[in-house]
Amino acid sequence: MSDIIRLTAAELSAKLASGEVSAVDAATAHLDRIDAVDGGLHAFLATDRETSIAQARAIDERRAAGEQLGELAGVPLAIKDVLVTTDMPATSGSRILEGYRSPYDATAVAKARAAGLVNIGKTNMDEFAMGSSTENSAYGPTSNQWDAGRVPGGSGGGSAVAVGAFEAPLALGSDTGGSIRQPAALTGTVGAKPTYGGVSRYGAIALASSLDQIGPCARTVLDTALLHDVIAGHDRHDSTSLDFAWPSMAAAARGGADPASLKGLRVGVVKQLMIDGVQPGVRARFEESLALLAAQGAEIVEIDAPHFEYAVAAYYLILPAEASSNLAKYDSVRFGLRVTPDGGGTVESVMSETRAAGFGAEVKRRIILGTYALSAGYYDAYYGSAQKVRTLIQRDFAAAFEQVDVIASPTAPTTAWKLGEHSGDPMQDYLNDATTIPANLAGIPGLSLPIGTASEDGLPVGLQLMAPAFEDARLYRAGAAIENLISERDGSPFWAQAPSLAGTATGKAAE
Repeated sequence: MSDIIRLTAAELSAKLASGEVSAVDAATAHLDRIDAVDGGLHAFLATDRETSIAQARAIDERRAAGEQLGELAGVPLAIKDVLVTTDMPATSGSRILEGYRSPYDATAVAKARAAGLVNIGKTNMDEFAMGSSTENSAYGPTSNQWDAGRVPGGSGGGSAVAVGAFEAPLALGSDTGGSIRQPAALTGTVGAKPTYGGVSRYGAIALASSLDQIGPCARTVLDTALLHDVIAGHDRHDSTSLDFAWPSMAAAARGGADPASLKGLRVGVVKQLMIDGVQPGVRARFEESLALLAAQGAEIVEIDAPHFEYAVAAYYLILPAEASSNLAKYDSVRFGLRVTPDGGGTVESVMSETRAAGFGAEVKRRIILGTYALSAGYYDAYYGSAQKVRTLIQRDFAAAFEQVDVIASPTAPTTAWKLGEHSGDPMQDYLNDATTIPANLAGIPGLSLPIGTASEDGLPVGLQLMAPAFEDARLYRAGAAIENLISERDGSPFWAQAPSLAGTATGKAAE
């Protein structure tokens, strides 16, 4: 069973289809792995062995009956707790939703179930996806599997660690300002933010509706593409869902696996994303990757995007404004936590007590900021101005893509920092999203993949690729080629270099 957890999703699906491995075997192996190592990682908020094994057994029975199943049928899946599910609680990392069970599945979850994937648990996250480290979860932080004393990134650190620590081959996440890509970079995994509207947001607990996007996480580019194919497509339940005939992302990844496919690719490097705060080891690995691309015939082009320097400021006005509106529904009246003052109290006092007890510090901070930005007399000065900057950033991207096919940057300016290192200084977390935020503001797709480790600390470094809207497949094609170049350079896939956690009750990484 220990060999099963180290299979990629593509390899596991082949063994499931051939009968060499059963879905029950696969689910059991990964649940056993969670039991063995998650005590020190805290990647998961909820698991239900009985329910997961029952789902897996049903897949085995359907396969034995000769039913034609999807390519990923029987493959275990971890789900970020921002997505509602009928079989496990959905808390969005918040006490205000503790124990909440949804009467329906999020569309991405429903599509995964229809494809035969087996839900093995809900992953930890920053409360309501507000954070860049998964330290803001009301249920405690998640640790990075490379070093248990460091953050995994956020807000989807649980999903990234789950796949990186071999607790699941695939995971679903959400990306509002980099919450799939940034933790992928810090944990040495692969994560994609699809084109806005390419994957339904129905059933995703909303943070900022014009920025949120559901996407896949895995250990390889191909595995990420396989899950992307499952969850993509139009959904009538989501008014922002795109009615578009998406090409196969997996076919693009397989077609781009030969590094020769990089010949003639125009790769843009935005000088405004190579900010002063980029860690030397991150910069070195990024520049080495550009050299590998150039050696394969890619053309490296410097791009000027003058408005990118305002992206973080604009984002941290737009996001809190939308969050303050979206989180108004948690009022103690309809669902979730209710705190009643001694002696009863009015509706207003119950609401106030409930929100004070149920929301964490970061959520309160952003609600206050967003409410202020939307208030009379300040709407145009703050929220309206931020939306104008957003338009300018979109124009910068449009101009850039007239010159290049993809844009490359470090996914995050630093490697994983120590747990608690940014405590009391949220601006440090905010600035760590500087390279990922522009893609969300523009609604374009982004992909992060590991390109090595920083020399100063031995921690993973991620490369981010961005493409025009609707060109998600272009990212998988280029990403697969780069992944193979990195594997050839290192002599093994990057995920195979991850530290072993076997037999470590604390989850402390052991070489």
